Amino acid sequence: MKTKDVINLYNQFVMPTYTRTPLVPVKGKGMKVVDLHGKEFLDFFPGWAVSGLGHCHPEVVSAVRNQLKKIIHIPNNYYILQQAKLAREIINNSFPGKVFFCNSGAEAIESAIKLARAFGRPDRFEIISMEKSFHGRTLGALALTGQKKYQQGFEPMPQGFKCVEFGNLEALKKAITLRTCAVIIEPIQGEGGINVAPEEYLKALKKLCREKNILLIFDEIQTSMGRTGKFFYYQHSGVVPDAMTLAKSLGGGMPIGALVATEKIADLLTPGTHASTFGGSPVVCAAGLAVFRAIKKEKLLKNAKEMGSYLFEKLNILKQKCDIIKEVKGLGLMIGVELTIEGKHIVEACFEKGLLINCTQGNILRLMPALNVKKKDIDKMIKILKDVLADAV
Repeated sequence: MKTKDVINLYNQFVMPTYTRTPLVPVKGKGMKVVDLHGKEFLDFFPGWAVSGLGHCHPEVVSAVRNQLKKIIHIPNNYYILQQAKLAREIINNSFPGKVFFCNSGAEAIESAIKLARAFGRPDRFEIISMEKSFHGRTLGALALTGQKKYQQGFEPMPQGFKCVEFGNLEALKKAITLRTCAVIIEPIQGEGGINVAPEEYLKALKKLCREKNILLIFDEIQTSMGRTGKFFYYQHSGVVPDAMTLAKSLGGGMPIGALVATEKIADLLTPGTHASTFGGSPVVCAAGLAVFRAIKKEKLLKNAKEMGSYLFEKLNILKQKCDIIKEVKGLGLMIGVELTIEGKHIVEACFEKGLLINCTQGNILRLMPALNVKKKDIDKMIKILKDVLADAV
């Protein structure tokens, strides 16, 4: 089959819920993917940050293959060995508490909503999120998302949600009422444009939540699993949330989500109050355990920090030579390159030259390479981007 044949199949049989790039990847290894016709691409946005170890990491492939030979699915009314081990691994590398497993980031957010309302009942049910946030596509997650464009056409939104300006503590104070049970924040807004929450703001946020007896929830779906140079972003600031949501890189390419809650509130979701049929299956949990092993064995937290600094340095050198670049922002390997022009055509031109990147908010190029990215990969990406930006002037 050719690319056009696959596109025709999609047009006939697949719902048109995505704006798709005409690429049919059939193989992937590390930082590279190969399409149906054998063309190779350098992937600096692998799976929207799902493939945090790159494509088909040997540790993950081996773990999944071995588990598939034994048992694929176990219902959650039994005990799943791999799930217990992965929960222990998450807690041992974060804060004391417990984990609920599901299949995606949106499901993790829905779980957090229910946990917050269980904490606040019977009278407190409102949850405050941030403008420009993105928490998912299910109705509850969509109601939390602070971008009206994603909500249009699906109103009315579920009730009990409100948004305030990201980083504005005074606005948050005014929004809190006797019905508020939680505040949720992405410590680095991904879809919102790689906006990093100031450390002092997070500390003040934690203090305010303690004073008001409301939960502080971190959406770490993009920032976790080493993306910023530590396993979880909160570890940079020392601000420990009451709960956090995980997904994306946790499964190394396999579909998994998780809600992590502190000991104080972890038992609020009791039998019968929440569930996930496929959540925490032996296969995806084996993959999650492999991700932790690979990060530790290959010292990928250190690499993310070092390569993040190197990438920032190279991008800032490019910025000095290119007026189109307004700002380089982010942390570790979660980087936004803000342009003075629309970014769509830049992404398309990079694609034609064999580089896969993303654009969000219209003019912010989003770079989230695998944690095991090397200098040679960064140098190649910079050369392509430099040529594309030069042609755009």
